Amino acid sequence: MNRSLVLVVLVVLTGVLTLAGCASQPGDASRPSTDREQDRAPTYVPADLALLPDPEPRQEPLARYGNHSPYEVWGQTYEVMADAEGYRSEGVASWYGAKFHGRPTSSGEPYDMYQLTAAHRSLPLPSYVRVTNLDNGRSVVVRVNDRGPFHDARTIDLSFAAAVRLDFVQQGTAPVRVEMLAPPAEPGRSRTPIPAPPPVRPEGPTSANATRPEPMMYLQAGAFSEQSAANRLKQSLLALIDDGDNNVQVRDPSEDGLFRVWIGPIRHMAEASRIQDLLVAENHARPHLIRVP
Repeated sequence: MNRSLVLVVLVVLTGVLTLAGCASQPGDASRPSTDREQDRAPTYVPADLALLPDPEPRQEPLARYGNHSPYEVWGQTYEVMADAEGYRSEGVASWYGAKFHGRPTSSGEPYDMYQLTAAHRSLPLPSYVRVTNLDNGRSVVVRVNDRGPFHDARTIDLSFAAAVRLDFVQQGTAPVRVEMLAPPAEPGRSRTPIPAPPPVRPEGPTSANATRPEPMMYLQAGAFSEQSAANRLKQSLLALIDDGDNNVQVRDPSEDGLFRVWIGPIRHMAEASRIQDLLVAENHARPHLIRVP
């Protein structure tokens, strides 16, 4: 092979590799914060973006897409809250920008980085929340219309415009408080409820007329072969969440010999999500939800 032909082949291969590296990957729009190193701020930033007015919470029907529950992303199962009234949590916010601009969100709406929107793992779509930057006291109201961030150390993913309002674009992340905002009620109109997951039924024969109690919810924070390790985690969790309502217990080992650390019982999905976000913010692994008949 002569020198000229070798150079031509190298140029062609370089072009192919460049195109492959720039191609978008399926599923990026619903996982906005999994590859933040490839995202960027827009090249054009409107001068008045920081003055964008807060959206006003209003009654809206649930989005046709994005509210299926439970759902799974990369082997992790998540649940959408059937009722998010009173939801409040503290954690870490990130933002997503130009890479996802114009792509469909989980609700089917195109992502617009110049609007005040957000992605959340478990709030119904759409929802309205107030997000407060705990470092500088700035706050913004955003409309949640996307799923994410699927990163255990983050609570909410904000649009670029919302990050500008909260003044943390340069840092990339910020400690925040997220509070659900209830829209004013409209007479004669209500949202279509999210179907509740079916209750867990015990194995074995049951009477067709027997009354089945609602399953109880717990969060499993860990499973250990040594009881001492389970007890240490229990004490650590009690220091964070012991408010008289949520008990932390070490379960007796089952057939696999593991001591499981459970939090609960928990009455509402909003409370479960709050505890999950709290523990992640305190550098604990995200506990997963368990229903017990």
